[in-house]
Amino acid sequence: MRITCPLCGDRDRREFYYKGAAVALDRPEPDAGAEAWDEYVFLRDNPAGETRDLWYHADGCGAWLEVRRDTVTHAVLEARLAAEAAR
Repeated sequence: MRITCPLCGDRDRREFYYKGAAVALDRPEPDAGAEAWDEYVFLRDNPAGETRDLWYHADGCGAWLEVRRDTVTHAVLEARLAAEAAR
């Protein structure tokens, strides 16, 4: 898989560190109980199709990117700086 860093250009996926989904998770209250915390820590959606993920360009410029990709075809549809995506 290739990711086009907005600062460095087209790069191999191995230059990047995968952080996870770019959507915020609802963190339980500290006293929510074991079941709520188990679900928060271990249960994640595993969608087939388009996702938005956070990737860190560890072996490059050090930028955080929001990458829109298709988990079925492995196609990278868009990559942009995470700071710009948050606007």
